[in-house]
Amino acid sequence: MTVSSGPTSGTVTSFRTKLLLAMMLVVSGLTLLGVYLAQRNVAITTQRNLRQSFEAELSWLHRLQQLRNAALQERCRGLAAKPRIHAALEDNALDLLYPSAKDELADLMQTEQQPAEEAAGSLHARFYRFLNVDGIVLPPPNPKEVGELAPDDEKRLALKELPDRQQTAYLTEKGTAMPPVVDEVIFVPIFSSETNEIIAALVVGFRPFELTGVHVRAGMKSGILIEGALHLALVSTAARKTLGEEVTQAIASGDRTKGSFTVTVNDDTQLLFYERLNANSLLASAYQVCIYPLTESIARQRRLSWQIGGAGALLLLGGFMASRFLAMRLAQPVEQLALDSEENRAQRQRVEAVLESTSEELERTARYSADASHQLKSPVTVLRTGIESLLAREDFHPNVYEELSALLHQTRRFTSVIDDLLLLSRMDAGHLKIDSQPVNLVQLIEEWLEDLAALPEAFEVAVEKEFPKSLFIAGEKRYTSLIVQNLLENARKYNRPGGHIRVLAQQQNGEVMLRIGNTGRAIALSAQEHIFERFYHNSETSVAGHGLGLNLARELARLHGGDLKLVRSKNDWTEFEVCFHVANAVPVTTD
Repeated sequence: MTVSSGPTSGTVTSFRTKLLLAMMLVVSGLTLLGVYLAQRNVAITTQRNLRQSFEAELSWLHRLQQLRNAALQERCRGLAAKPRIHAALEDNALDLLYPSAKDELADLMQTEQQPAEEAAGSLHARFYRFLNVDGIVLPPPNPKEVGELAPDDEKRLALKELPDRQQTAYLTEKGTAMPPVVDEVIFVPIFSSETNEIIAALVVGFRPFELTGVHVRAGMKSGILIEGALHLALVSTAARKTLGEEVTQAIASGDRTKGSFTVTVNDDTQLLFYERLNANSLLASAYQVCIYPLTESIARQRRLSWQIGGAGALLLLGGFMASRFLAMRLAQPVEQLALDSEENRAQRQRVEAVLESTSEELERTARYSADASHQLKSPVTVLRTGIESLLAREDFHPNVYEELSALLHQTRRFTSVIDDLLLLSRMDAGHLKIDSQPVNLVQLIEEWLEDLAALPEAFEVAVEKEFPKSLFIAGEKRYTSLIVQNLLENARKYNRPGGHIRVLAQQQNGEVMLRIGNTGRAIALSAQEHIFERFYHNSETSVAGHGLGLNLARELARLHGGDLKLVRSKNDWTEFEVCFHVANAVPVTTD
């Protein structure tokens, strides 16, 4: 007889292809999730490190500026208190003012021309002047001795009113060569030693501290924004103009004290920070502007991203190869089953003879079932976690939440089935051992009755209890608890609204007998002999179940040396009985 292998071959190939696709989808999903999480972690870490590095540089710059400003202010206060300067002002001997100041302030002025970057960090002044009580600049007899200024720049030092406390301003010398020179100007009021009234003011100009030359660290540059014009060394004129406009706009529309944002300078991405230098001054505002390069950090992040992507691709390729191998191995039983189903009746006797040597294969199948249950737990856990995270969101339509809740319920049922299968596989393989200890059966019953009553979908049923305050059996608590749970859940699940449950427990001849009965539709006689079989589901009832509860409960009862059986099921009443051994030693409890 010739048997056609076309349909069988097609079915096996289709099953193998579907299994391979399913495994490849799982591997792809897990790999893409891992790559995404790794990329996200790299981005977060890079941004955090960049922010920390930038803040460290700013902190270092601020400490330098604070130390320098404190030294300058203290020095100016000391100079304004010189006796000869006070004497010339109080005696109205203004012709002696600058000659006296020349001697008193000799160490203040620069002795020789310094490079711009050294002058920016120096405590030597570039110029000094005096203002009379009306805020008008007292002209020096020899400007070279007190620092030369263009006439227009010198006039800009005048004030409408002398300040009663030390003030700091920033002046752009418009009469100097391009680019313009910026001066940090300190106004120090001079008080009369007799009346303590302001009689003049000392004006001292210094080069402001800027991050240029030897002061540059980690590529950071700093400058000063005055009257909308940015003075920032090492940056082109066009870039300074653009940055000045952006900072001015940011100050006008946002925080006027300090702020930060990202800019592009000469095609390089940089982080810009601005902060007002003379926040408590009554004079015109000036801002320090710092830019910090991000190009290297962005390039490093991209390199890491490419490396992670490459590793993910290799991992994905390896996963596909492993999926193909496993799909071929897992499809072999199906291929064998398809081939066996196509064999003719003449070969049946040979097949039955071969079945005698399949005990080892059955043991391997049990191990495979246990391994499969273990392997299924991880993807189900990932699926449940993903659904729970989606339920935590608040931007879905209400119908979506109902569908997600239903899916979450199904994943929990699936997890319960996997746990039951794993436990049954361990029992089939003989790997489940009982650590027999005294267990209070009454306590287990009371706890599960409370849990069942608290279920949101539970309908009203009366519970009739008949057992002593304590009844100790020999067994392992978690497995005896699982037996009680399955019987009570069935009693509630297959009950009817307004029905009742009766729980009877008593000790008889060295054994403990537990009977649990419930009202509800009786089990058909044709189905009663099958209810303890695995995956059996009565088609006459509409109650959902996976057909493992009674089988698992009976196997656990037998593992404890007892048994589970159906006592009766007719006339609106179904009752089960389970037997346990009485515990030899009962623990002593104290109230």
